[in-house]
Amino acid sequence: MQFDDRLATVLRHRASGGRAAHTQFRQLLDLLGARRGGHDGKLLSSAWLRLGALGEAIAPRERATMIRDGGWRFGNPELAAHLAEEEPEVAAAALARADLSEDDWEALIPRLPIRARGFLRLRRGLPPRAEELLERLGIHDRGLPDPGPAASPDVTPFPAREREPLELTVPANDYDDGEIEEESAIGALVRRIEAFQRARAEGVPNDTSPRLPLGEQDDTARPPLAGFAFTTDGEGRIDWAEPHVAPMVVGTVLADAAFRKALREWRRVERMPVELRGASLVAGHWVVDAAPRFTVPSGRFYGMAGKLRRPPVRAAAAVADTEGEADRIRQLLHELRTPVNAIQGFAEVIQQQVFGPVPHEYRALAAAIAGDAARMLAGFDELDRLARLETGAIEPLEGDCDFALLCRALAGQLEPVLAPRMSGFEIDIPKGPAVVPLALREGEALAWRLLATLATAVGTGESLPLVLRREAGHLTLTAGVPAALADEEDVFAAAPRPSSGALSAGMFGAGFALRLARAEARAAGGDLSHTRGELRLVLPLLTAAGRNSSAVDQDEDRRRPQAR
Repeated sequence: MQFDDRLATVLRHRASGGRAAHTQFRQLLDLLGARRGGHDGKLLSSAWLRLGALGEAIAPRERATMIRDGGWRFGNPELAAHLAEEEPEVAAAALARADLSEDDWEALIPRLPIRARGFLRLRRGLPPRAEELLERLGIHDRGLPDPGPAASPDVTPFPAREREPLELTVPANDYDDGEIEEESAIGALVRRIEAFQRARAEGVPNDTSPRLPLGEQDDTARPPLAGFAFTTDGEGRIDWAEPHVAPMVVGTVLADAAFRKALREWRRVERMPVELRGASLVAGHWVVDAAPRFTVPSGRFYGMAGKLRRPPVRAAAAVADTEGEADRIRQLLHELRTPVNAIQGFAEVIQQQVFGPVPHEYRALAAAIAGDAARMLAGFDELDRLARLETGAIEPLEGDCDFALLCRALAGQLEPVLAPRMSGFEIDIPKGPAVVPLALREGEALAWRLLATLATAVGTGESLPLVLRREAGHLTLTAGVPAALADEEDVFAAAPRPSSGALSAGMFGAGFALRLARAEARAAGGDLSHTRGELRLVLPLLTAAGRNSSAVDQDEDRRRPQAR
């Protein structure tokens, strides 16, 4: 492997949410834990800064849990020194997890803070020279001193009882003599505070009494209100509601036009949307089911009785599920890239005879393995790009390009490949610029992905129309669908047999390539759809003020892009 761009790839992506921040923090631990010099200093500096910024966004307990995980390599003393400056539980987890050589420990220990050196006191299996260095620095005691018997003989001791082991968060030798004398009183107070915080975190108290505004976070927040029963008078004013919500809604007038009409007609309402204003617990959109009420025995109408309930929130849950799935896909791809990169690197070493002569048969096999690994990495990149585009985690590059020029050029380059099969495109693209808000690289990638996918699926003797039109404010490219894809119920999920020729729709087939092209078009403000045997690509047009169309046409051959 000639280039290792994993760290640059991780830093290029932004951690926009909590799950993404956890994923990127874990990736940086994995990469920095095994990295030992010989790399771009500016890239490493950016990595350390990103690791620190992510540490501020993730709770110390969660960071310590990720550090204690045994699924990554921790052989970099620089990472150990960095984490030793963090919170006590993070520093303790890092120094207990680090797998360093004797020379690395000897160089690292003097650089550690006093508190972090105390954590090493509790670690077993340190190299001999590291233990000797800790002894010289005064880090020699392995536990708290025995408090001894009670000082006063007049006090009758209590019966002995078993004590729960005390988990130390600060090493004992970090205190001076004066602090040790006060340890019993201060320690008791600290333990009481910790016990109170644990009890508070384990369960929500049932006390609903008002609290003083002392800046505390409200841990007793009420659960969201799903619905409640109510009645109204003849004018639509709520005159009764369930006791837990009555103070917030009694007196409110249901003023929606549809509900007012039902009141006038003494008519039953079902699943009618209404909106309430007031306290945060009841404000917002509701769905009402109600029936008219009549007095007995006179039969006089005197209001409605029913129930208000919140509408189902499906959109937000779907977005959250999509983002979570995209994060899981990116984490999986990161885990898959590492072994594939290693396989590709070893194959290139064999193929290039780096360590000595290799038989040509083995070199050919190694070259095939390296090519397969490169195709797998390209497929991983496409999966990652699709996941980011569909969740909005990536935005297209800024710029513009002449999409009509790109389509003419790429279709022309595909003609010699399709000519032996007596097939091709019937091109109907008028001359003149059609500028779209896509950078040249992304516009070329979109056009090539669409045309190459169609050319891969086209059959012998088949000709596909390719028509481009400029309409009010947008560009429309219409292409015929090959017979191999025409019978598919959903062309974006099609999986025809992979092509063995010079053209390929990609590792995952034509359906995936078209889905990726659709995501790229939507990110640019357009769309790609399949209707009545045609693929229809719509992109917004930019005004080409100041462009010389004749000069563009004359310069077309010089600017013709090369096929990928």
